[in-house]
Amino acid sequence: MEPESQIEAMIFRLLAERGAGKTICPSEAARRLRPSDWRPLMEATRSVAARLVAEGRLEVTQRGVAVDPLAARGPIRLRLPPG
Repeated sequence: MEPESQIEAMIFRLLAERGAGKTICPSEAARRLRPSDWRPLMEATRSVAARLVAEGRLEVTQRGVAVDPLAARGPIRLRLPPG
């Protein structure tokens, strides 16, 4: 299993590649870290995203609206907070 630090770094790398104001799917980070076996990383990726939200370093959205990552069900997107 990839350490949380690798997942966190990949999330921020992908967001930087995507550009300001853009979002990524958590699966993009998992796929980049482990292309052939990414699904087992999804729980850890969402957990890292929730921690980053709590730290004020990330936002989790559904349909473009910021949501609580721990309460969100279904597809989510990750983005940098405004400012």
